[in-house]
Amino acid sequence: MNTRQTRRPGTVLFVTGTGTEVGKTAVTAAVAALAPSVAVLKPGQTGVLPGEPGDAEEVGRLAGPHVTLRELARYPEPLAPETAARRSGLPALTAAEAAAEAASLAADHDLVLVEGAGGLLVRYNPAGETLADMALATAALGLEIQVLLVATAGLGTLNTTTLTAEALRARGLATLGVVIGSWPAAPDLAMRCNLADLPTAAGAPLLGALPHGAPDAPSFSALAESALAPALGGLWDAAKFAADHA
Repeated sequence: MNTRQTRRPGTVLFVTGTGTEVGKTAVTAAVAALAPSVAVLKPGQTGVLPGEPGDAEEVGRLAGPHVTLRELARYPEPLAPETAARRSGLPALTAAEAAAEAASLAADHDLVLVEGAGGLLVRYNPAGETLADMALATAALGLEIQVLLVATAGLGTLNTTTLTAEALRARGLATLGVVIGSWPAAPDLAMRCNLADLPTAAGAPLLGALPHGAPDAPSFSALAESALAPALGGLWDAAKFAADHA
């Protein structure tokens, strides 16, 4: 009799942001650094030429060699994936392709991180498919999925966080939590108040705050542990952090 047990697929965590340049790659790397069995998938990379390091390679540099890295499509111009694909003449990426790759990675890893491009509803193809559609397609394959929202710290973040969270809920996608992608050394009043208000805006707990310049830290793994909450493998305490910045 064959006693070999079938491995249960890992969780797929979609990392999206309230916009571009909010710290998604650094947050993805921080989560990956603390996970022992992890793969990172970048479905669509834009603004990077062939042979140049993209976001997936940056995650590997920061998180360490234990991370499995995948990139499905690359377009040279720094534009939305659909626009970049159209202008380059290269094939656009579909939600089904991203979901299939996420499922393949989940078969061999406890956690798969899927980092989006820009915000949640950035289009990847002429059909208008987005990272949200990739998450739904992955769930349709029977995998456990979660969504992690990366937000900015300052004025305006409550609106963009609320809009993104509402878009997720409208599609039946729950937000695991929100992480501030870059927390400055000298936060202003709005930033300090947002520590209390972001969970309300997101409808989910605040699960971390990466300090500004995190990718340049001498020990990124140690920084990740101190900047992420236990739900993401770290030691960060939201209540203490808010009290320290009251």
